[in-house]
Amino acid sequence: MRCEVLAVGTELLLGQIVDTNSSWIGEQLALAGIDSLFQTKVGDNAERIADCLRLALGRSDAVIVCGGLGPTQDDITRDVIAEVMGVELRLDPAIEHRIRTMFESRFRHMPENNLRQAMVPEGASTMAEMPGTAPGLVCPIGDQVVYAVPGVPYEMKEMVLGTVLADLQRRAGVRNVIRSRTLRTWGHSESGMAELLAPYHDELEQSGRCTLAYLASGIEGLKVRLTVKADTEDEARQVLDDETRLVCSVLGDVVFSTDDVPMEQVVLDLCRRLGLTLGTAESLTGGLIASRLTAVPGASDVFRGSVVSYASEVKYDVLGVPRGPVVTEDAAAAMAEGACRVLGCDVSVAVTGVAGPAEQEGLPVGTVFLATCVGGEAAAVPVRLPGDRERIRQFATISVLNLLRQRLLAEA
Repeated sequence: MRCEVLAVGTELLLGQIVDTNSSWIGEQLALAGIDSLFQTKVGDNAERIADCLRLALGRSDAVIVCGGLGPTQDDITRDVIAEVMGVELRLDPAIEHRIRTMFESRFRHMPENNLRQAMVPEGASTMAEMPGTAPGLVCPIGDQVVYAVPGVPYEMKEMVLGTVLADLQRRAGVRNVIRSRTLRTWGHSESGMAELLAPYHDELEQSGRCTLAYLASGIEGLKVRLTVKADTEDEARQVLDDETRLVCSVLGDVVFSTDDVPMEQVVLDLCRRLGLTLGTAESLTGGLIASRLTAVPGASDVFRGSVVSYASEVKYDVLGVPRGPVVTEDAAAAMAEGACRVLGCDVSVAVTGVAGPAEQEGLPVGTVFLATCVGGEAAAVPVRLPGDRERIRQFATISVLNLLRQRLLAEA
């Protein structure tokens, strides 16, 4: 069974929207044991969409068409699919009712052009999942099938996970369980990590019990994905547990999560387990650390608050930093101490540095000082971070949280 992805939307070609849908769908197909060899993007043009769809059906058993199911004139995916199927569109009364009910429940008038979304090709069926006003479509064409899903990511994901993957596996006769686990790391380059894991990688290749892939994720660090195919869920889980322990034994504490949890959540969970409250003092990051921490549900029982001390006077007057240069190790350490005092928290992190566009106090862009305060003792380190202003700020955020994580683990 081969399935390919056809993403529809002129905005994708113009770079106005990044096509993350296709990459996510490709990942899900791999995890489901479905071969996927092609992904295509095409603009909102009926003739070109039809050409791409016919090309896809000429080389694949199934096609997932993503986008073009909205209510406006440029949403023509359903029309093109009907053309390729050689059938007419019909109004589905049940879908019409669902759309009208959605609008009524929000006390809104339904524009009549929304009825376009209730038009279904003859012989096609709609998907049970319908989080928005666009139904997903399952369109058989002989022994092949075309799935049409909305371009809105959360709507698309619900349909792919709920209907598309199960239907593909049924058609393909896939009975194996394919499961993956993502380990998140911070502190190693991809080449350095590959070198450390080279003997283990060779052993895996020979045994065939598991596959390993590196996923460079920028400011989120480097991910290591383990994938296993097994006869049962229990067998897959056991293999993943064994291989996770082995990888962690090789890489050490650069692995901060074995279940794809982000750094900020790991730090909050660790503080919670140790009964500690947390605060931040931020200059260069301007509240970015606090923003990421508070984005985690339930952070309020650990996170006390943040002092965004962007101006030097705020560092002096609020945090108690000694007057003088504010882009130094000593200043960062004083900021961390001040955060614990001002916010009444047990531990803290602090950041000061030069994000650009020009050097500051004689220091080049990317010079950053990271500090932690634990048990009343502050410690700071200098780092040189790469990239533009935004990347430096993001790298500083995950780096200082990682320093706190490592220090808490060492002192626990």
